Amino acid sequence: MELTVAITGASGTIYAQRTLQLLIESGAVETINLIMSGVAPVVAQVELGADLRDPDSKKINRWLGLSENSKIIRFWKLDNLAAKPSSGSNKQEGMIIVPCSMGTLGAVASGAGTNLIHRAADVALKEGRKLVIVPRETPFNAIHLENMLRLARAGARILPASPGFYHRPKSIGELVDHLCFRILDQFNIPHSKKTQWSGTEVDLED
Repeated sequence: MELTVAITGASGTIYAQRTLQLLIESGAVETINLIMSGVAPVVAQVELGADLRDPDSKKINRWLGLSENSKIIRFWKLDNLAAKPSSGSNKQEGMIIVPCSMGTLGAVASGAGTNLIHRAADVALKEGRKLVIVPRETPFNAIHLENMLRLARAGARILPASPGFYHRPKSIGELVDHLCFRILDQFNIPHSKKTQWSGTEVDLED
């Protein structure tokens, strides 16, 4: 399968990094078209200490622990509106925006995009492909919520960066994995089941 993944400047770069790693490890994804917003490398530096300034495929591969010559990640520049993800004729399963800033959310919801992330998301919607948006902001104002509703009505799946706790996480990594597993679920991509709810019987007292 082929997917497009976009990383924007919202907090939560660790979700993007782990999602990419899990997609690669799954064996179900052959090609990942990766796009980064202009602010995303700044956030990656602040949150993870990662140097993604002037990114290219080799630098991204090192960040993900891959060989520099690995071909699974195809990096596209933000201003390249002639890139593969900008055309509906490029067959792929869909797109993930993780994390998604409110600016990107608003641009996609308005249909008046100005860069490759916006265009690729628009293509996913117009072609009826899966578009998974992982917003990371709090609190949401009315404009944010209205934009999410507009996108949900257009066919996007809104998957907020809100990890669960029922699996009793013992680390930040386990919290991150829980959310990223839910992202993979949207495309039926196999992953560990360690955070999957298995059902339980609870005796409730009056």
